[in-house]
Amino acid sequence: MNRTIFTEDHEMFRDGARRWFQSEVEPHTERWRQQGFVDPEWFRKAGEQGYLLMWADEKYGGAGIADFRYEQILIEEGLRHGDISFFLSLHSVLVAPYIGHLGTEAQKDLFLPGCVTGDRILGIAMTEPGTGSDLAGIKSRAEEKGDHWILNGSKTFISNGQIGNLFVVAARTVPDKRSGLGLFLVEADMEGFRRGQNLSKMGLKAQDTSELFFDDIKVPKSHVLGDATQGFKYLTRFLAEERLMNACGNISHAQVAFDITLEYIKERKAFGRPIGTFQNSRFKMAEMRAQLDAVQIFLDHCVMEHNAGRLTVEVAAEAKLLTSELENRVMDDCVQLHGGAGYMDDYRICRMYTDARVSRIYAGTSEIMKEIIGRSLGLDERKL
Repeated sequence: MNRTIFTEDHEMFRDGARRWFQSEVEPHTERWRQQGFVDPEWFRKAGEQGYLLMWADEKYGGAGIADFRYEQILIEEGLRHGDISFFLSLHSVLVAPYIGHLGTEAQKDLFLPGCVTGDRILGIAMTEPGTGSDLAGIKSRAEEKGDHWILNGSKTFISNGQIGNLFVVAARTVPDKRSGLGLFLVEADMEGFRRGQNLSKMGLKAQDTSELFFDDIKVPKSHVLGDATQGFKYLTRFLAEERLMNACGNISHAQVAFDITLEYIKERKAFGRPIGTFQNSRFKMAEMRAQLDAVQIFLDHCVMEHNAGRLTVEVAAEAKLLTSELENRVMDDCVQLHGGAGYMDDYRICRMYTDARVSRIYAGTSEIMKEIIGRSLGLDERKL
């Protein structure tokens, strides 16, 4: 399919990114999966290429490029020639904007340069053992004590939890108000900060996912992002971009699965001929091709709407829902077309299948996406 949203400059950027992922990332992905984390050095290598926080102002070391298409290209090439668990976009697109948009000049001067170089690796700590999508149910708490806050609580399922050294932590600051949250910048060397184990997961084996514990951490007021009572509003403010980022990864992952399956069924034979020549194989591939093209066009439109500042939370939820559900259908069909080989970990499609399952859960479950979309249609019991 001819995608019309990219210019010659974008394609030149893609060529460079492709070469970098092929030479600097792809050879290491199996080792990362075995050890359970990406070597922190590769964030610095990405920083040297200018691939981190491309949107950041030049005075912080960024390129000052406010065009999400460049991030989209990094996601696509990273998934094709790297590993889905190398969460560059989480660092650059999900977490860093909290500092870039909510931070004071002093905070941006202090933190953003290290985020651009990859010396600081970011994570966001929202999810708790008893709280998933319901952010208003957060129980971690922060109490104001003169010139600082005392932070207590625990988080779980935190990406970059083992290798990260700077976390945006959501904690309750107004005890009697469900939306009364604050966002705090917690550095890994602060007294009272503790990491739990690197959690064992179904997929994303190279991505470290951890528990984090905060025991009477003294957080200076210089490390509070924005108004310490408006964290719930801040968290919802960045959801559209987070889900757009997630959607780009979902569709790219599905496209890679399609491509490697197409190659496989052209070569693998049964009953004396390639299995791709059987009607079932052709029909399955044809259905996937049509669905991938249609959803890709919608997603590219969403990227351009985001660049124009018009992407709504509801449309971003549509993109996240459609792409994550399609990704998982494609993975299932592709494993089936691989036959027994698709169940073997030596084949990439097997690993991709387990990696993909979380897409319908993180960044908001499919059920939550449907709730958001449904309420935008006026189907909210509180208003009917």
